[in-house]
Amino acid sequence: MLATHLATRLAHRGIHYGWVMVGLTFLVSVCTSAAVSLPGVLLVPMTEEFGWGRAAVSGAMGVMFCLFALMAPFAGALMIRYGLRRVVSAATVIAVSAVIGLTLVTEPWQVWICLAALGAAAGMVALVLSATVANRWFAERRGLVMGMLTAAFAAGQLTFLPAAAALSSAYGWRMAILPAIIGLAICAVLYLLFARDWPAQLNLPPYGAKTLTPPAAPAAANVLTLSLTVLGESLRNRVFWVLAGTFFICGLSSTGIVSQHFIPFCGDMGVSAVTAASFLAMMGIFNFMGTVASGWLSDRFDNRALLAWYYGLRGLSLIWLPFSNFDLYSLTLFAVFFGLDYVATVPPTVKLAALHFGPEKAAIVFGWAFAAHQLGSAVSAAMGGVWRDVAGSYGPAFITVGMISVSAALAVLTLHDARGRAVRAA
Repeated sequence: MLATHLATRLAHRGIHYGWVMVGLTFLVSVCTSAAVSLPGVLLVPMTEEFGWGRAAVSGAMGVMFCLFALMAPFAGALMIRYGLRRVVSAATVIAVSAVIGLTLVTEPWQVWICLAALGAAAGMVALVLSATVANRWFAERRGLVMGMLTAAFAAGQLTFLPAAAALSSAYGWRMAILPAIIGLAICAVLYLLFARDWPAQLNLPPYGAKTLTPPAAPAAANVLTLSLTVLGESLRNRVFWVLAGTFFICGLSSTGIVSQHFIPFCGDMGVSAVTAASFLAMMGIFNFMGTVASGWLSDRFDNRALLAWYYGLRGLSLIWLPFSNFDLYSLTLFAVFFGLDYVATVPPTVKLAALHFGPEKAAIVFGWAFAAHQLGSAVSAAMGGVWRDVAGSYGPAFITVGMISVSAALAVLTLHDARGRAVRAA
């Protein structure tokens, strides 16, 4: 009833309810990804309090990203079977429970369980939710909507960190979890009250369309079968291996190493957690601008060249960081440069999937590539702490990941140019 009333009032002002769905999904993306980033703040104080090694907790981070990866390809099937509201509400409740559980842990295995649940919940509302909202509610401006929601997901991993770090320093690491709990709880309530699965449920066509789109019948089994069938076909195509492999490296060199280990690395170099988190927040701001700009560029230039530049420059920045002075100038430069590149790889990767596999299969192919991305995040999140314990420094980890990122720049250039063929077909 609230959604119907609000939709009517907005329609009188010429505002489509799809933008409300964008706002709600934006909040869910920010808060969910913020919760996933919390271990980066909790790693040092938690291990110091309990006397654990970094590897004990960073291994749990790896499990979190693995569950994130495994859940993401099937999130769309869950949304078709149960609806957006139920899936998002269930995911936020699971995430809140997992985050609260972290405040009660006394053994490493308990951290593993909590972070595994958090990863599964985040996978349920990852970029697939953004793509679903964009495709269901918008016939026009889908690219803009997808760019905004993609940027929100990445920015959320960074923007909550300064508040969490400040709370951790002032009141202890358990209080650092409070903003994520409040944010996720608010998202659950708002989505239940105001979100709808389809615009037709409010007697509206998608934005930019003139006719109602009837809701799809819930056929989860068919969607699961289709997802696995497309995966089987894609595995026989070298293009998929390049896209999934480079997207694995994307996760390896972004959310896994930087989101989870940048703050501990700065701490080793004498930079406080609050200050380091502020630089991550700066990355979030520039990430938003970089992702939107990348979407604009991907419509106008060869996406292989864009990805080569993105991966190459990202790799160089990661290699440079351990040799910097970790002063205000160096960290600001890294935050701006890396922030612009943080998830700029998403629009060109989506575009290449569409060019090589067709628009019908592109979303499914990207879903599996995104799973590879999260597996890459899991590897560097887990191994970053292990490398720190073994080598006594994060430097070798950042340098190695940077070199691997440079190799991704070379890999994407091996793809044949499908751009001209797609343009001619159009």
